[in-house]
Amino acid sequence: MKTYVSMTCNGEPVEFLAEPRQTLLECLRDTLHLTGAKEGCGDGNCGSCCVMLDGELVTSCLVLGVEAQGRTVTTVEGLAAGSGLHPLQKAFIDEAALQCGYCTPGFLVAARALLDQEPAPSEERIRLWLANNLCRCTGYDKIIRAVQSAARQMKETAQ
Repeated sequence: MKTYVSMTCNGEPVEFLAEPRQTLLECLRDTLHLTGAKEGCGDGNCGSCCVMLDGELVTSCLVLGVEAQGRTVTTVEGLAAGSGLHPLQKAFIDEAALQCGYCTPGFLVAARALLDQEPAPSEERIRLWLANNLCRCTGYDKIIRAVQSAARQMKETAQ
């Protein structure tokens, strides 16, 4: 028996029906057609499915879709405001911090969650924060540089 779920996703109210065991990741991808979050491991270890739930970073493969009732979800599709790229997205491009791109949405959402809490994190803090996001292509140095670059850009823009 499906359950009615009403939530805010990327700033827009959405409604859908979810099976009791259906993950938030499955609901986002299969029902809402937001395919940015990826299923990498299915057990919360790779970070490819990271989204923000009420401002907190979560692995959407470990959250049930019905748990999103009345809550706010932000996916990689919701990072940018308007038609422009978010500074993190631009920095990932500028720093060549991606190759195949499979893990990139998870890294972007996780980095956004960090910068929301700490606008100027140290390299050590960035590395620690992103330790649960796995990449098999790029190595991590370019990703760290991209987050540092975005943090600087966001600071300059805020002033």
